[in-house]
Amino acid sequence: MKELKVKSSTIKLVQGDITDLKLDAIVNAANAGLVLGGGVAGAIRKKGGPSIQEECYKKYPNGTFVGGAVITGAGNLKAKRVIHAVGPRMGEGNEDEKLKNATLNSLKLMDKHILKSIAFPAISTGIFNYPLDKCAKIMISTTKDYLNSGKTKINEVVFCLYSELDLDVFERELK
Repeated sequence: MKELKVKSSTIKLVQGDITDLKLDAIVNAANAGLVLGGGVAGAIRKKGGPSIQEECYKKYPNGTFVGGAVITGAGNLKAKRVIHAVGPRMGEGNEDEKLKNATLNSLKLMDKHILKSIAFPAISTGIFNYPLDKCAKIMISTTKDYLNSGKTKINEVVFCLYSELDLDVFERELK
C-alpha cells in the first residue's frame, strides 16, 4: 500500500527526488544551524539556488532547535516553500521525541501558512544515522495522529523516499 486516507487527507509514499516535487512545501532534513550542506539539504541548495540559504541566514540567524522547524521560500524549486525541520543525531539523547517534534512542527507550520500539500524525506536517516525503521514508525504515526486530530486543513502528506529499500520500510509501516 502506497496510499492511506486519513479523514479528509491522504498520506502517500513515493520514490524519487524530493526536489522534483511540485507541492506547496517540501521538507529539508536540516541541521540546527540551517546550513544547507549535503544530503537533502545539498540537493535543495543546488536546485533551489542561493536564495534559500540567504533567507535562512537572514530570517533565522541563530538557526533553530533540534525538533524545530522553520519556513522559507523555495527559490527555483517546483515547490512553493521549504520547511527546514531539524532532526536528531543518533546518540545525542531523546532522539525519538526530537524526531516526533520535527515532524509535528513541520505539519503545524503547514496549517499556520495555509499550505495544503507537503513532502517529507526520511529525516535524520542520512549522516545523522537515525535507524530507518524507527524513523518510518515515528514520522508516519505522528502524521496520522495529526491528521486524525481534525484540526488541520492539509490535503496531502507525501513521504518521498530516495531508494526502493527506504520506500519498502515506509510501506510496511503505513500498512
